[in-house]
Amino acid sequence: MHAMTRAKTIYTCRECGGTSSKWLGKCPHCNAWNTLEESVAEPAPGAAKNRFQALARSQPVATLADIEAADVARTPTGLEELDRVLGGGVVEGGVVLIGGDPGIGKSTLLLQAAEALSRQMKVLYVTGEESGAQVALRARRLGLGGQQLRVLAEIGLERIQATLESEQPDFCVIDSIQTLYSDQLSSAPGSVAQVRECAAQLTRSAKASGCTMVLVGHVTKEGALAGPRVLEHIVDTVLYFEGDTHSSFRLVRAIKNRFGAVNEIGVFAMTERGLKGVSNPSAIFLSTHTHAPVPGSCVLVTLEGTRPMLVEIQALVDSGGPSPRRLSVGLERDRLAMLLAVLHRHAGVGAADQDVFVNAVGGVRISEPAADLAVLLAIQSSLRGRALPRGFVAFGEVGLAGEVRPAPRGQERLREAAKLGFSVAVLPRANLPKKPVEGLELHGVDRIEEAIGLLRQFETAAG
Repeated sequence: MHAMTRAKTIYTCRECGGTSSKWLGKCPHCNAWNTLEESVAEPAPGAAKNRFQALARSQPVATLADIEAADVARTPTGLEELDRVLGGGVVEGGVVLIGGDPGIGKSTLLLQAAEALSRQMKVLYVTGEESGAQVALRARRLGLGGQQLRVLAEIGLERIQATLESEQPDFCVIDSIQTLYSDQLSSAPGSVAQVRECAAQLTRSAKASGCTMVLVGHVTKEGALAGPRVLEHIVDTVLYFEGDTHSSFRLVRAIKNRFGAVNEIGVFAMTERGLKGVSNPSAIFLSTHTHAPVPGSCVLVTLEGTRPMLVEIQALVDSGGPSPRRLSVGLERDRLAMLLAVLHRHAGVGAADQDVFVNAVGGVRISEPAADLAVLLAIQSSLRGRALPRGFVAFGEVGLAGEVRPAPRGQERLREAAKLGFSVAVLPRANLPKKPVEGLELHGVDRIEEAIGLLRQFETAAG
């Protein structure tokens, strides 16, 4: 009797896509814990043997100095804020991966971009999550004509590739990569094997045909892109769509871009007619106190990519219980605890028995250390119950020794503050410009004690 053959099982990491013959608590490839999932080993089909071949055109060996290098040609999408994040527009043969929470506006943004691009090139919109009628309904609601925009409702990879060959589009949107499946694999759509295989095949098609490909990706509950991390390595650009669904403002952030700067940010406002770019994002992050400045509020000049933005930092210091709380929204909590220790040690301002709450207005997340000085001045203002002067801005990194370190691109920060009508700035002395900035009274400080002393001078002058 012939022995019955048992299907071979393997364990695949959902983070990096690495495989193991047995289950392990920690992935041996990326060291992530509890990420190995059991699946049936796929037979190696001929089409997938060299999955990552042809992702770039083969070139002979050449000396680096002899290679001709020219700037890549870009096509604007018609959405200025999206072009800023992409580095000026879409690139021929480029592959973009965009992720975000459900309902954040990914499909809306890409439908608007596809409609604008369809007026100057051939565009195909592939939807795997909605029917063609649902896409048409959204387009009507957004006021998009769609006379030149081609739409395909399909989740089969092979049929999508056949359509790409017949239509020969210059720009293609895949919404979303988690819904696609390949007939070569038996696993379900959305599995690590399917996502990895479909993304690799589509990337190969984009590089071979010169079609710009945009892949929409789901995110996990932690906010990271779902599926294997190999996706982020295959594609040229990775964008994250951020924002609170209860707020009308959305941020698009680039964390990887082979054709432009990373950490660029685009700001959009959600309206009845879709997403509209915000040309002056500082205005949405500044709350307007119509009567007089309030205690605990300090405006920070932060830098997002190449764009200086003004963000209001609010602090509330209140009497706490036996175990006072330290809570920050939009800023790192550990850094807040460190800054409070610096404030106590070097400026003699103690908040050990106080609850301290810090918030960045507008839902923006600030990660750069240049926010330190503004956070400390907001805390000091709330602690003393005295408001900072009208038109006051600050920026600078604070070290553990109490020194105020310079922030990059201080001149651009000051120009942005002056443009928006601010009149007083406290900044690191090393950032003081050689020429005065018109309309701005500049105060350079070397240590946190000097900054706190300046606040007391302002209070005295204000009576």
